[in-house]
Amino acid sequence: MALTESNLIEIGRSAPQFMLPDTVTGKSLRLIDLKGDKGTVIMFICNHCPYVVHVNEELVRLADEYQKKGIRFVAISSNDAAEYPEDAPEKMKEKAQELGYPFPYLYDESQQVAKSYDAACTPDFYLFDGELNLFYHGRLDESRPGSGIAVTGRDMRKAMDTLLVGDTPLSPQMPSIGCSIKWK
Repeated sequence: MALTESNLIEIGRSAPQFMLPDTVTGKSLRLIDLKGDKGTVIMFICNHCPYVVHVNEELVRLADEYQKKGIRFVAISSNDAAEYPEDAPEKMKEKAQELGYPFPYLYDESQQVAKSYDAACTPDFYLFDGELNLFYHGRLDESRPGSGIAVTGRDMRKAMDTLLVGDTPLSPQMPSIGCSIKWK
């Protein structure tokens, strides 16, 4: 496990468009069809990373709460499934069903979507406004596996609440920390 921080990305940048297969339904989904009226959270996650495993339940809680407020959630795995079979699409589907993900769990086999977002780690969080302009790119909260700090989603909640009330993006934005994306 290589501990990796998310890359610094310019706030206001437009979300790169994509079309990827949803591992649960088998349908190809486009970002434009997934975006929320008020905002969209794009999360680069995977099945095997202990940092993702640590926050999975909070991701479900956040999505359940904020999707009702107009912010949609989308999860993407871009890991090399040949080298990391636990991150293969059929395993992604099992994990999404087991945890009751209330959001699509897409597979980026070519890794081009991760590259277009300049994603670096799992988890890596992006919050876009209703026009798909980057509003927040940072950590979920300060909790890490083994830290003894409860997972609350505090930083992401603050960013989403700030977006919903029409305030300016938070500053500074602390990077997410996790496992590196497993590139081919």
